[in-house]
Amino acid sequence: MSNKVRIIGGEWRSRILTFPAQDGLRPTPDRVRETLFNWLGQYLAGKTCLDLFAGSGALGFEASSRGATQVTLIEQSPKVIAALRENAAKLGADRVTIQRADGLRWLGTNAGVYDVIFLDPPFQSGALDKLLPQLIAHMTPGGCAYVESGAEIVAPPGLQLAKSAHAGQVYFGLLTRIDDV
Repeated sequence: MSNKVRIIGGEWRSRILTFPAQDGLRPTPDRVRETLFNWLGQYLAGKTCLDLFAGSGALGFEASSRGATQVTLIEQSPKVIAALRENAAKLGADRVTIQRADGLRWLGTNAGVYDVIFLDPPFQSGALDKLLPQLIAHMTPGGCAYVESGAEIVAPPGLQLAKSAHAGQVYFGLLTRIDDV
């Protein structure tokens, strides 16, 4: 049985993404995505984005739908990768690249920098504590990172929590570089 999530804005507004049921996979709810894209601006034209724990792909496909120049989706699960590729094909998402990799290892070995990084690892994985200190090296000047967590978000050195909110048990926030202030 497939789960579904709707793209809420841009070129693919109202299109449905399907994804398999899998432990730890919880798509960012519509209301939270609306808040996020209000924070980022409705259109991401010219932006490069990284969705490090892509899961359903809701954040990455939403960014591409809103004009991001390039979106890289990183996901470890073969079943979830297959669903991401099917969704990309259905949407004709030619600005979306999908790679199978462990997000923590991938970030540690990749030198790429991005305008927007989406970081939503499984809450119980403990990955966030290891990932947050690495973010600044992967952010462009003026770039930001969106983070979801099961606990309040604490900015690591070099970054500040520019915006934050919570919905139910999910805390989410936007981290920016301190040198951009």
